[in-house]
This record gives sequence, structure tokens and C-alpha cells, in this order.
Amino acid sequence: MKLFKTAFLLTLTAAAAFSCKENNAPAPVPEKKVIQPVEQAPPADPGQRNFGGSATANRDTTGMAERMRRMREEMNRIRTVHFNDLSMSDPFILADEATQTYYLTSSGGRQYRSKDLVMWEGPYNVIDLSGTWCEKAGFAAAAEIHKIGNYYYYAGTWSDHSEIIQAIPRRYNVPHNQTYLLRSESPEGPFVPFSVTPGYDYQPYEWDCIDGTLYEENGHIYMIFVHEWTQLIDGTMDYIELSPDLTHTISEWPVTMFRASECPPSGEMNGLGEATFGLKMPGWVTDGPQMFRTQTGKLGMLWSTWGKERYLQVVCYSESGTIAGPWIQEKEPFLGNNSGHGMLFRTFDGELRYVVHHSEGDGPRKPQYWTVDDSGDKLVLGKQIVLKK
Repeated sequence: MKLFKTAFLLTLTAAAAFSCKENNAPAPVPEKKVIQPVEQAPPADPGQRNFGGSATANRDTTGMAERMRRMREEMNRIRTVHFNDLSMSDPFILADEATQTYYLTSSGGRQYRSKDLVMWEGPYNVIDLSGTWCEKAGFAAAAEIHKIGNYYYYAGTWSDHSEIIQAIPRRYNVPHNQTYLLRSESPEGPFVPFSVTPGYDYQPYEWDCIDGTLYEENGHIYMIFVHEWTQLIDGTMDYIELSPDLTHTISEWPVTMFRASECPPSGEMNGLGEATFGLKMPGWVTDGPQMFRTQTGKLGMLWSTWGKERYLQVVCYSESGTIAGPWIQEKEPFLGNNSGHGMLFRTFDGELRYVVHHSEGDGPRKPQYWTVDDSGDKLVLGKQIVLKK
């Protein structure tokens, strides 16, 4: 009888999933299991280079948003600052034609606004995560704003370390990490949940996913995202197709575009002497994708990894000219010297610019502007634009 009941329930689940697929609706969310943490990778050596602070087993992020609010109240006071005085990781600029305003987001999730790319007003809190699990995180990584149709979409990555999706012995307790979308009729927000269910997982729940970005091709809307190396060892870049209204994913399963180790400049983290979250985890990193086309129509992707010069900006190109690839990696970094997670945007004068974060030694990450030429089949990096105060 027990076996019969189990088979019957599995049949019902499969039928429900098939029915949802036929109606272009998301499949039912599987029941979540409580996973106990395990011993993680060996700790970093004293004084070893390390990214991301330390990892604490079963770290509860409940209340983090309120703690961060109190700690950063003064820093978040609205003010006008020179570009040179900004510190941030993963800068992203939307040049909004409708308002003739530049909108700058980054990890942390706040927004700055500028009319001239020199003086920036902010940081503004433009998101409302009420009713979603993302509230517990209180921190949006790699935040981006995209204009699609009549709406502005905010893509950010949220992480809940109190919910473990996989415990990998002698490596990592993998947290619930997802890129989630918010929507607004204005580039200044408020950006609010609109997905088919609050806190909907656009990527597979059991995957550790970050840095999702949006891309349109032949009438289809895709999210390109990172499947984390911390879970896989060899990180991948993947994509899913979204419904036309971006409320849910319609792909049966993500498509893997490439692995980090396919990129010649990408190095193995332990071999480079780089610790992550205070742990010696072996592996190859994928980070921060952005899709672009050159003026000749060549489809490319900017993304980041770690190598001999620490953090690196790299680039690859699609042989087919479509998202399906195959994707061929360039042999040399686009920009090294501990710089990366950059993106391209056009000024209101039509000039192509590249904004990227850079860190001197162990100093803070600072955004930089560079010129770039896209007139040929490949991007050519120009000179850094140094602003005078």
C-alpha cells in the first residue's frame, strides 16, 4: 500500500508539472528539505589573500537588513559626490533616454543619479522586497536596471545563508542564492515584486546562482547567469528563457554556455593563492556577464574571473551570432590589474563607455571609466578616462 501511495503521488506530481508546462506556467515548487551543515574547506592561512569575508556555518541572516540599516545610516545619507569619491563593486549604468539621466547601481543595491557622469546624487533606496524571502538578505549583489518595453526591471542577487541547499563535505555549505527580478514604471522606482509567486526562483532552486543579467534576441528574453564555482568547482555561465512578461521561466532547464576553465586567463583559485569567504576552495570562477553586439553585428559577452593579476575582465564571442554559441574565449584578458565586473553603455552623445571596478592592492573597489571601440568584430579597449575634481 505504501508503494502504491508513493507511485500515485509521483504520478500526480508529474501530471501537474506536465499540465503547467502545457499552459506555459511554472512547475510546482518541490518541497524543501532541511539540510544540515558539514565541515567546510580548510581555513585560509594567516595573511592569505581573501575575498568575501569569512564563511560561518549555518549563518542566520534574519534581521540583517535592520542591522545593516543602523550600521550604514550615515553612509546612506543622500548627498552629491564626485565620481572619484565613489567606492563600489560591480557598477552598472543605465543611460535613460526618457529622463536624460544616468542611473548607477552596484552591489549593495542602492542607486545614484547623474546628468553628466561626474557628479552623482545618492544613494537612494529604490527597492521594496516585502513578502519575499529576499527580505532576510538585506543586500543585493550585482544590481542592474534594464528598460524592456514599458517597464524598468531591476535584477539583483540575494543570498540567504540560513537556508542551505547543498552541504558539500570539506568544501562549502551552499546557501540559497538567486537572481530575482523587480519591476517599476520609473527608473527611480520603487521596484517591487511582480513574479508569478513572491520570491519565485527563476533559476533552479538547487543551484547556487548569481549575477543574472537580461538580454533580448529575436523577440525572446533571456536571463544569463552564473552557476557558482563554489558549488561546481568549475563555474559555468548559463541562460534561461523568460516568459514575455518576465514573471517566470519557460525553459525546461538552463543551457550551459561555457565553463570558466575554458578561458585561458582563468586560473585555479588555490593555485593562485586566493581564498574565498576565508576558505581554501579549489576551482575556477565565473562572474558578472554582460551581452553586447559590435557595430558589425558580432555577439559577445563581457564576464569576469580570477587569474594571475587577481580579478580579471575577460571577453568571449559567439561563432553563430546567437546566444546558442558556441562561445570562443579570447586568449588574453580584456582588462587585468585586479579589475572586473564591468559593462558597456552609451552616453547621450552616442559615445561608447566601459565602467568597471578596480582595486589597488587590498584597498576599496573603485569604479573607473574607459573608452572602448566596437567598430570591428571585436571590442578594443581604449584609455582610462581620468576625471579632475
